[in-house]
Amino acid sequence: MKSLMAALVVLLLIPAAVSAGEPRPFDRGSWAELLASHRGQATIVHFWGLTCGPCLVELPEWGKLKENRPDADIVMIEVEPVPQPVSGLSGPLVKAGLEGTENWWFADPFVERLEYEVDPNWRGELPYTVLVGRDGTSESLLGPVNFADLGKWLDQQRDRASSN
Repeated sequence: MKSLMAALVVLLLIPAAVSAGEPRPFDRGSWAELLASHRGQATIVHFWGLTCGPCLVELPEWGKLKENRPDADIVMIEVEPVPQPVSGLSGPLVKAGLEGTENWWFADPFVERLEYEVDPNWRGELPYTVLVGRDGTSESLLGPVNFADLGKWLDQQRDRASSN
């Protein structure tokens, strides 16, 4: 009965049609789909939450990174232990300058399953960032990021691509 109620809550939160620019629902299999769609690209995947203070503090920095590094492939994924209405995401994303970025939101109320798909060692702490290299290797960063280090990582990825 609980799983039926949880499924109904999720269905009510999913908009009838997810148009371009709106956050997409992240559910089972979405991590593999995301990785496949970005294969061969250096991609920064950042997990954040509306109820995560450090996430909201650094959100504008993500917008600055997007503005200053148009070569950066950034994916933002909103994570909450309790599903939130997707309409609540647009305000913080627009304010941070991230509305044109690829945005997702955890749509499965069993968030632990989604966290495990991303990284079996991740326990849902936020903020959480995964750097996926052009070669498919990944590195995880827990907590607020150092944006200067992200810039260096992007430069290394660009340099590797140009040397191939």
